Amino acid sequence: MKRGFDNEKYLKIQPEHIKERIAQFGDKLYLEFGGKLFDDYHASRVLPGFQPDIKLKMLMQLRDDAEIVIVISAFDIEKNKVRGDLDITYDNDVLRLRDEFMNRGLMVSSVVITHFNGQASAVAYRSRLERLGIKVYYHHIIEGYPTNVDLIDSDEGFGKNDYVETTRPLVVITAPGPGSGKMAVCLSQLYQENKRGIKAGYAKFETFPIWNLSLKHPVNVAYEAATADLNDVNMIDPFHLEAYGKTAINYNRDIEIFPVLNAIFEGIYGVNPYKSPTDMGVNMAGYCISDDDVCCEASKAEIIRRYYTALCNLAVGKSDESEVTKIALLMKQAKISVDDRKPVAAAKEKAAKEGVPAAAIELQDGTIITAKTSPLLGPSAALILNAIKHLAGIDHDVKLIPQHMIEPIQKTKVSYLHGGNPRLHTDEVLVALSMLSLMDENCNKALSCLPQLQGCQVHTTVMLSEVDNKIFKKLGVGLTCEPVKKI
Repeated sequence: MKRGFDNEKYLKIQPEHIKERIAQFGDKLYLEFGGKLFDDYHASRVLPGFQPDIKLKMLMQLRDDAEIVIVISAFDIEKNKVRGDLDITYDNDVLRLRDEFMNRGLMVSSVVITHFNGQASAVAYRSRLERLGIKVYYHHIIEGYPTNVDLIDSDEGFGKNDYVETTRPLVVITAPGPGSGKMAVCLSQLYQENKRGIKAGYAKFETFPIWNLSLKHPVNVAYEAATADLNDVNMIDPFHLEAYGKTAINYNRDIEIFPVLNAIFEGIYGVNPYKSPTDMGVNMAGYCISDDDVCCEASKAEIIRRYYTALCNLAVGKSDESEVTKIALLMKQAKISVDDRKPVAAAKEKAAKEGVPAAAIELQDGTIITAKTSPLLGPSAALILNAIKHLAGIDHDVKLIPQHMIEPIQKTKVSYLHGGNPRLHTDEVLVALSMLSLMDENCNKALSCLPQLQGCQVHTTVMLSEVDNKIFKKLGVGLTCEPVKKI
């Protein structure tokens, strides 16, 4: 895989920059971690070479001074919001994140439920966490947030929130996903700390948008596509432009909240140490891009992937047309179309030729492999077999799994388990291939090529089952599907 990001440089300069920011404040620094702290797969897709857990590795260098507070919105609890990359709900991801952090020796002190207005689901969730011995706090909805500064910066605003007790000089605020209210938690804590005579500071570690790339750089446009459901918009930071006469990129929520932060800092210090939202950030990712062309290409592919995801979510009622429309507009701005994703045209051409659902994969060397639905196999299962045969140098006509072995599996699925689809899914094919690898060298060679599928791109002309989706995720394959009924 071509790399466009220097991981080693990032791991060196990012913690150094955070330490410099900590030194600017007295008793405590609240550091908002935007995006995914533990497994940032979006960043790894648009910045090839960026390790999904690199931010965690960076934080490990600061662990003796740091504690973590995990934030989750009551709105996300109520609607059972799901992390698309891991296919688990946000409320369960809070527990997963907590375990992962603690297993690495990081301190997780509490959970904050934001946007709370008495939701029964949030109350039940708090009880669930408290039974596990986890400290939980409520932060409430504030009318007119974020524009009503006088109310927000008062005892009837931030003052009504629970005070989150912390003990270490660096408090990392993180969440399962965007829109959780992390910044509001930080600002509320600044207000609460000031009331208690504690001088606390705030900084923001947000990977995207990358402030020192252009507004329409594909990496930043891909961020807008990723947050289309939140209606985030990248913008030139007007405060930064006014203060320094230089262009920097931020996004609407940070720009909207800046007057609030400004008022709070003026109340604490008499003057705001930050002249712009961009000043609040500590992100050094833009300085670690080693090949801009590679990152541009990867980001354009990510925009298209997000577009197909939105189309499929719309088809099954998980989103509305506004998300699709916004990403379609972003594609026009980036001057790309779905045909720029090479497996798309190949899969469509195969389906049109064969008259059945089809799939295509672009391998790391640019080779395109296709497959079609058959009475024995679905298109994704057939595609994986075709791809690993090619990688292993096995002739396409060789049948790795004989028909007489597939038919009993189909009988079990239909006759005994009462399934409606007799074709084998990807997991069933891989299990059968694993068994055969003990006695068949071709199967063994093909199976050993599975890791080479990581980073490859697949497109299918129909939506796949959850089983097939999960297998592609586990293999590290980028998947898109036409918004056509599942098979």
